[in-house]
Amino acid sequence: MTGQKIALVTGANKGIGFEIAAGLGRLGWIVGVGARDAARRQTAVEKLSAGGADVFGVPLDVTDDASVAAAAAMLEERFERLDVLVNNAAVTGGMPQEPTNVDIATVLTAVETNVIGVIRVTNTMLPLLRRSPSPRIVNMSSSVGSLTRQTSSTDQGSTGPLSAAYAPSKTFLNALTIQYAKELRDTNILINAACPGFVATDLNAFRGHRTPEQGAAIGIHLATLPDNGPTGGYFEDAGAIPW
Repeated sequence: MTGQKIALVTGANKGIGFEIAAGLGRLGWIVGVGARDAARRQTAVEKLSAGGADVFGVPLDVTDDASVAAAAAMLEERFERLDVLVNNAAVTGGMPQEPTNVDIATVLTAVETNVIGVIRVTNTMLPLLRRSPSPRIVNMSSSVGSLTRQTSSTDQGSTGPLSAAYAPSKTFLNALTIQYAKELRDTNILINAACPGFVATDLNAFRGHRTPEQGAAIGIHLATLPDNGPTGGYFEDAGAIPW
């Protein structure tokens, strides 16, 4: 069993996930690059390795039970534990999404990936996380998951395009984060939701004003919290976000 910290980042072949993997790599961590596309996963591993990160590819489709189980088995065999899980993989389903005519399949896909996928991966990885002295779980959320911001007349988050699939899936993820924190409050596992801000990624056709590296910062921060850090919270760079 290695003395280095071990992390798994889902959806790490590009964008925010890639930069979280890079940031943890710079801290000297061993990082599993979770991604379902083999070619993109390998390209990400090669780029991260070229930058000096200690990374390895993890075939991982968060919507598939067998894929997630195989990923856990790989980590079990190689490291016997997991110190940090970053649930980053997500889909938007395209924008805008008007609730009166949104395709039901789009809603189901968003929930399957953004919510059920998180449950599937988290629950499968929990036995490995419990073996860590300081386990952390980070759920990459969004400001559109904040009901307070979505209903505010002054908050910028209330003026964006309608998002009848993606936004509710992130609200669901936030609520799920609270439920996990409540169940795990008597353990050493800290779990929090992170908002990276409006980052330019393929999820929004690169319209965001923040870079993936900037968006990754809050995820890295929550992944490296001290043992007395918060749990069951919802954070961005500036601090806590209202639910």
